Amino acid sequence: MLKETDKQAAQKELAKIFGEIMPAAGLPERAAQAELSKKMLAAMLDNNIALCEAGTGIGKTYAYLAAAFVFNKYRRLAGLPLKPICISTCSIALQEAIVKEYLPTLNRALLSAGLISKPAMAAVRKGKQHYACDIRLRRRLQCINQEKKNRQNLATLQAMQKQLDMDNVAKLSDFDKRQICVPRVCNCKKKNCRYMDYLDSCCSEKYLIQICNHNLLLADAIHRRTGKKPILPDCCCVIVDEAHKLPDTAREMFGYTLSAEDIEELCEMLEAAGYELAADNLLEAAQPLLKALAEPWDETVGIKEFMKPLNKMAIRLKVIKNKLRGVLPKGVRDRLSELVDIGDWLLSGPKNVMLYTVEAADGGTKLGLAPLNVGWLLGYRLWNRQQPFVLTSGTLSVAGDFSRFRESAGLLDRYRVKESIAESPFDYEKNCLLYLPLKAPDHNSEKYFDELLAEIDNLIKAACGHTLVLFNSYADMSEIKERIKLKERDFSLYVMGRSRFNTAEQFKTQSGGVLLAAGSAWEGMDFPGDCVSLLIIPRLPFPVPDAKSEQEREQYENLIDFIESVVVPDMQIKLRQGFGRAIRSETDTCVIAILDERANPKNGRYFEAAKKTLPKMPITESLNDVAYFIRTVKPESYFQEATVCEC
Repeated sequence: MLKETDKQAAQKELAKIFGEIMPAAGLPERAAQAELSKKMLAAMLDNNIALCEAGTGIGKTYAYLAAAFVFNKYRRLAGLPLKPICISTCSIALQEAIVKEYLPTLNRALLSAGLISKPAMAAVRKGKQHYACDIRLRRRLQCINQEKKNRQNLATLQAMQKQLDMDNVAKLSDFDKRQICVPRVCNCKKKNCRYMDYLDSCCSEKYLIQICNHNLLLADAIHRRTGKKPILPDCCCVIVDEAHKLPDTAREMFGYTLSAEDIEELCEMLEAAGYELAADNLLEAAQPLLKALAEPWDETVGIKEFMKPLNKMAIRLKVIKNKLRGVLPKGVRDRLSELVDIGDWLLSGPKNVMLYTVEAADGGTKLGLAPLNVGWLLGYRLWNRQQPFVLTSGTLSVAGDFSRFRESAGLLDRYRVKESIAESPFDYEKNCLLYLPLKAPDHNSEKYFDELLAEIDNLIKAACGHTLVLFNSYADMSEIKERIKLKERDFSLYVMGRSRFNTAEQFKTQSGGVLLAAGSAWEGMDFPGDCVSLLIIPRLPFPVPDAKSEQEREQYENLIDFIESVVVPDMQIKLRQGFGRAIRSETDTCVIAILDERANPKNGRYFEAAKKTLPKMPITESLNDVAYFIRTVKPESYFQEATVCEC
């Protein structure tokens, strides 16, 4: 432990970084950012668990990086063992931003001030499926008929001989990635293996920072608790950015999932091992399930809908396992046994386990089973470690109350937990207007979608396009999309389907358009400037009942308590995440329209809940006020940007 004088010196140095060094490097001085970093550093110095909610525009990434720099420095000065810092995130975009933007900028500032003697380096850690295996790559190249193989694909595969990370090679097909990636179980013992050399390099002392995602962080925790070799080196501190997603990641990591990719991978493994007939038989039996899993994920479709095709495939899996038990290579045999077990568990639904469906990476459906209490497992595998944790996100609390997150993350009774909130510095009262129509479209009416389209159409005209419409379901989005197609319009229309991730980028480059979106668009997407000057939320984002909510419901004596303690807080968190798409900088201006009768200021049941969730801003019931606000805050060029096209 550090002495109290060392802690005071560390905080003094951190204050200098934000008060003098960073402003001198051209970064804005923000008191709230400095205070946030101070609390993060205090948690590190006192070996606590910090829950730090950071509003939009605070600059939490610089806050925790600066705190980590100072913490590491004073640990070394105190003679403590040299250990790196672990930063876990959910998005690749944030990982890249840390490596390419935040860390280099902070390095330059601290180097110029003489606080560090050399730039800090970061190693980005990923799962095995992101890296090429030399043996599998060579085998793949040998089996390709070069005359028939697409030249571009062949050239891409050949390029992997000099490249380890498959994410850095464009146009590498998903099939080829599965064929050449490092297998889940790797026992090749090959000397001079590029992948093993890379892992050894990542764990060397030259890397002050280890960057990973939540999955790898939890996989490392599982390895440590089960006596396996750790994936990550021992770290002096763990920073979890986008921490609100940690419980959901834990649900997947501490349980099991079954996707189309898993089934196809096993078929490929059987074929590669020389058992083509077994692979064909399995693929034939799995066709009904593969077809069902290929359908776009629908949160309203329960896992029971998949039981019949799953049972057919599970029977065939057991037959293959019994017939080939003694001849299959160990890696294939282990993977086959794992899928047999997963199939049995999904079909039997054992006690204390939750069965669920979730969206797969390709937009299809993935089946899952997880322990009912992932919070307890997080406590057992993570929070029991005697090391500091900093958990940060823009949505950890509900109106300042962290209890919902603490419960889901297993942090309710942890004495080391320290909470803090850094409010956004943005002037929402000046730059935002909340529109709640006096008579919102009636969701129970047969004319609901016609009424909703009329309201959306009027709002788009008032804002001259520049609109994002966030739907709770793809079905509702599809209904509005079809009705818009039938109308004449003077704006560009973009529809972000489940697999059309580039649509958002097209929308941002074509000013004045309208984007219809759902699902992942509620968080993590950045729409700066005038791109989104009108955010429309047709329905308050209440969670769809699922296996998780059914299990939570059983913990409450009555439905009202459950709704107030779980359902409403979850809605509020998602509403705030959606609102974050509207204002991304100090100069952004936007109208937020919630077209849900339950949010009506006069008789809406959830008006206060919605109002409490959003920053303080003017509220209006008038479309004229919307048009006037847009005319007041936007430059003349804004009204000349709308164009017509359809994407």
